[in-house]
Amino acid sequence: MSKPVKAYIPEGSDLQIEKFICCLMRDGKKSVARTVFQDALDIIKTRTKDPPLEVFQKALLNVTPLVEVRPKRVAGAVYQVPVEVTPKRQVALSVRWILDAARSRKGIPMAHRLALELLDASTDQGAAFKKKQDVIKMAQANKAFAHLAK
Repeated sequence: MSKPVKAYIPEGSDLQIEKFICCLMRDGKKSVARTVFQDALDIIKTRTKDPPLEVFQKALLNVTPLVEVRPKRVAGAVYQVPVEVTPKRQVALSVRWILDAARSRKGIPMAHRLALELLDASTDQGAAFKKKQDVIKMAQANKAFAHLAK
């Protein structure tokens, strides 16, 4: 039997939460991923006055990229061309960056790492937010090649 669902996670669970849990999952162990996510929300609840799901939504929103660079080959040279990111890819990138940043923190359990990264991302800090800033800077630096985008 799985753990009972906490009061602040909706019974139906919205699609963003389910997508996040599926990306968090390793080796097909969804119940473990769900437990880690719930524990992370518990930690967020103890550390802030804000509702944990709002912190989660804000973290995803703050890490979501609007532009990225893609390589484009023109006349034998490869240019980094800035392009807008589709909404589906925006969600995928933000989830991936948050999970990669949480996994890169070492020495503490995954629920704590995830909670810390979500808290950092919700306040415009942390490795995932830095990754977004780096992508924006790269797009700004290469905006001269924007005319190559199709």
